[in-house]
Amino acid sequence: MVVQQYRDGGGARAVRALAVAGVIAVTAGCFGGDAGSGASDGSGRRSVAADRPLDLLGQAADVLADAGGAETRTSMETAAGGTRVTIRARGAYDFRRQMGRLKVVLPEDAAGADGHRPITELLAPGALYMKNRGAGVPDDKWVRIDTTTLKDGNLLTGGVTDPMAAAELLRGAADVTYAGKSELAGVTVHHYRGVADLGRAARAASPRSRGALSAAAKGFSKDAVPFDAYLDEDGRLRKVRHRFTFSSDARGPEVSVVSTLLLYGFGLPVTVTLPDEDAIYTGEIRQG
Repeated sequence: MVVQQYRDGGGARAVRALAVAGVIAVTAGCFGGDAGSGASDGSGRRSVAADRPLDLLGQAADVLADAGGAETRTSMETAAGGTRVTIRARGAYDFRRQMGRLKVVLPEDAAGADGHRPITELLAPGALYMKNRGAGVPDDKWVRIDTTTLKDGNLLTGGVTDPMAAAELLRGAADVTYAGKSELAGVTVHHYRGVADLGRAARAASPRSRGALSAAAKGFSKDAVPFDAYLDEDGRLRKVRHRFTFSSDARGPEVSVVSTLLLYGFGLPVTVTLPDEDAIYTGEIRQG
């Protein structure tokens, strides 16, 4: 199964265990290019497996930007204290503008006895907008969060890992194994398994992603993020799964979060209109 392994220098840095409140709050029902030339497969396209995996993964975000828009499905599974909670979302994302619109569905046991309507999230460089947020926010108002101030850089807070951030994380790949070729939704993909370093990814990220990823590099209890990435024959990221680890406080137990992103329907035109200032809620948000 494992046929090749690739290493890059350096290792995960020791960092302080800081509070990352996003997923903890979610489980309680509250929200706080050039891809390289490579070789031909006979059809005129590059043979992804023939390229150097570290280069391929490092260029995945650039290839997505060239592709433009795509449809996306996400899931985020949190494990803490023997309890597992999964949050799912679906929508579309424009990798050129780094903007997207998703509908996030909370699990029943995380929403309380009365349940909760799906939350609409708008993703933009440095910002997250949420509607139907609950916690005392009027139904017609949006909540805006500066993602560069979040200790997780919005990798977890909204129950969705920003698709561009998920791809940018692969720029920090330090140890990669080629796990072979398979098929995903009728598309041939190449599977790479490895570990990304948050600090390295932040330093290599595009300017619009750097602030949020830099915050994440400081906020997680572990800089090392294991991943499984699946790229198609054109070098486009079709699926990526990251496994994050953080602690709610310096002495608290570690929490494991598995975030999965699926991409399809490339070339889709994506329109995202951010709310006007008068639609942004500025009042107090209930916690818990």
